[in-house]
Amino acid sequence: MIIRLETPADIEAIDAVTIAAFENHPFSQQTEQFIVKALRSAVALTLSLVAELDGQVVGHIAFSPATISDGSLNWHGLGPISVLPAYKRQGIGKALMQEGLSSLKALGSNGCVLVGPPEYYHRFGFRNIPEIIHEGIPQEVFLALPFTEKIPQGAVVFHQGFSATS
Repeated sequence: MIIRLETPADIEAIDAVTIAAFENHPFSQQTEQFIVKALRSAVALTLSLVAELDGQVVGHIAFSPATISDGSLNWHGLGPISVLPAYKRQGIGKALMQEGLSSLKALGSNGCVLVGPPEYYHRFGFRNIPEIIHEGIPQEVFLALPFTEKIPQGAVVFHQGFSATS
């Protein structure tokens, strides 16, 4: 398996992977592919990685800037992360997460936030930090991973691309 930066030739495959990954997801409104497109169009994909297996894109992860009301800089939102259903539970999501977080750190990011199941993301160091909130999201599924000792205090806003519905 190869983890690499997305290229323009990957865009269709990324759409297909994202659609398939969220098709039967219980908390999805099936807008994740539109989020990725909106972030890409706004040049707001800080990092967009694909997992390639035997020449086929089987996974994707996106990171984009996030703002925090206390003015903390260089924080990023993770999402979506997608793996083709037939390839789940084979370490692809884990590899995307590890490479993505490592690359974010190398880019000088101060931390990453996401909305997702704690039981999955805890293994990567994400945790609920009461000082960092996302209004309208239950605190137990809003998770953060600081890369420095400084913990922000405030409300997080993801890039406006996260509101894309088409």
